[in-house]
Amino acid sequence: MSSQKRIQVPDGLRDVLLEFSIAYLLEQPGDVVDFAVEFFTKMQENRKQTQFSAKVEEPLSPDDSVLSQEEEPMVNRFASRRKSVFAETYDPENDADDDDGARAIFPKTDDQRSRLCDSVKHILLFRSLDKEQMNEVLDAMFEKKVKAKEFIIKQGDDGDNFYVIESGIFKAFVGDDMKHIHTYQGSGSFGELALLYNMPRAATIQADSDGQLWAMDRQTFRRIILKSAFKKRKMYEQFLNTVPMLSTLQNYERMNLADALIPRSFSKGERIIKQGDVADGMYFIEDGTVSIRIEQDAGEVEISRLNKGSYFGELALVTHRPRAASAYAEDNVKVAFLDVEAFERLLGQCMDIMKRNIDDYETQLVKIFGSKNNIKDIR
Repeated sequence: MSSQKRIQVPDGLRDVLLEFSIAYLLEQPGDVVDFAVEFFTKMQENRKQTQFSAKVEEPLSPDDSVLSQEEEPMVNRFASRRKSVFAETYDPENDADDDDGARAIFPKTDDQRSRLCDSVKHILLFRSLDKEQMNEVLDAMFEKKVKAKEFIIKQGDDGDNFYVIESGIFKAFVGDDMKHIHTYQGSGSFGELALLYNMPRAATIQADSDGQLWAMDRQTFRRIILKSAFKKRKMYEQFLNTVPMLSTLQNYERMNLADALIPRSFSKGERIIKQGDVADGMYFIEDGTVSIRIEQDAGEVEISRLNKGSYFGELALVTHRPRAASAYAEDNVKVAFLDVEAFERLLGQCMDIMKRNIDDYETQLVKIFGSKNNIKDIR
């Protein structure tokens, strides 16, 4: 969207999205769509209950939201600052922070880098990064040792850093009475909410023991993490529109699928999946050619070649059996990987299509090998 023609987001929509974002980031449910349905259903029910109540003013209140009692003080505390905060909402397409200037680099020993890699590998925010971006993130994070009872962030303060826990116990509190809402046991991350939405800290985080954190400054977080996620979604939405099997999905379902995909690259000749292995997910080909081969008594036999827009690896997920074939990169290949959990959650509507493909596989194999009896371990 050009700067000459911008759509003003209504305050009411901003308020609702803020409430939803807080609830989602605190609870971190497995399925964002199911959580959203439950969230907005409860919001509607609560508003109906207060429909006949006299309203003296219109600020956010527990009657107008579905936030838990633990979350209410957090919202009320920064509700008065909401409009000025949202006036600065991050725009990935017009990011003033994304320049070619100097970038923070904090030298690390091999041991430090290894420990940091272990700490961040399960952080959802980092899953969309490619190798170059990930190295930039690792360069930009700095070590922070903390003592028991030390405050890491305080509710209401401006957001400066995002934190990843390497070790230690940390507790989250909200409200002036410091109501405890969550405990981090030696892993996890916090501090992204204020950076995602350019708003004050929504909770207080205090170390419950001595610990070790890795921190990333606000500018780096916005430039790398947010912009990468934005570009990834746009890229994968366009790509997924070219996959015929996914034509039955609604737009929001394709958006969820785009967010769940993980980019992977393979060099020419590299094996992507191995026949007989337990399936961990399926693959969509973004670029390059993939050779599908079956192990027979005389050695591996190629049964098909797949190109951009094709997918593979779904057979084992549908049948709940080991991999029926191996896949190799015929040249440099880029794929989008969907893990088994996301597959089951997001592609239910496509299951019938994939089951029909099983019969297509067998028909193709019979043509190659002459009889089902000659096909070794396909099912």
